[in-house]
Amino acid sequence: MLLNSQQIARGEKAILAGLYLSKFDSSGLASLGFDSFTEAFNVLGYAVGVPPGSIKNYRDEFDPLFENPRQGWHKRQRRENCLKVLREYERLDFEIFTGLVKSFASDDGHTWSDIEATDERKDGESQFARRLITGLAAEKYFEMTHPSLSEFHGFELQNTTRLGCGYDFRLQCGNSDEFLAVEVKGLKGRAGGVSLTPKEHRAAMTLKDRFYLFVVKNFQELPFHEIYQNPLSGGLDFRQSKRTVVQVSWLVNL
Repeated sequence: MLLNSQQIARGEKAILAGLYLSKFDSSGLASLGFDSFTEAFNVLGYAVGVPPGSIKNYRDEFDPLFENPRQGWHKRQRRENCLKVLREYERLDFEIFTGLVKSFASDDGHTWSDIEATDERKDGESQFARRLITGLAAEKYFEMTHPSLSEFHGFELQNTTRLGCGYDFRLQCGNSDEFLAVEVKGLKGRAGGVSLTPKEHRAAMTLKDRFYLFVVKNFQELPFHEIYQNPLSGGLDFRQSKRTVVQVSWLVNL
């Protein structure tokens, strides 16, 4: 049994997500912070790099095996790849299985199983679901859709999310030194607030027409995107916001 998300293949992650949602049903949704199965399919699907419908199909395939209000695919046999995952992971308890699914939110293997309740937003929205929507799920959505976007036709994609460049993706065409920068943001609904960090804001100011803000909206229903070239040029009304963060630590003299 593999509990390190880096060692689990993308297809197996999708099956595990479907198994989790089938086995734990509404309790699983609540633990992950999703308001509906549709939202869970969208966010988890894009996060692991598969179409959202794949997560739903795997949930439906497992549904006849568990107590839930759905019949699922009760008239067909389970596929062998699904049975293999079921045999390997069916004994995981709720807490460990939840931690495993949450680990899919990170592409560097870090898990979310030890997030404390104090890390949840006061309005009740799950920190896990919110971060997944605004981060990895939106970024994977862009990676999956960018080949069909006319704005970036012919450009080669490089993921720069870990490089601290002030944007998530760098796109180059041929051997030219010129490049386009794309910063990706995600929203749960059809509208909402989007913020730029100081580094992202500086990159947008410097690159101007070569900087694109790519916003994926409506993960709760049917995701779609909007593209803003040179977002600081006046089309969007950005306002500076400041806040003070209190950091608590424990010290000991040795």
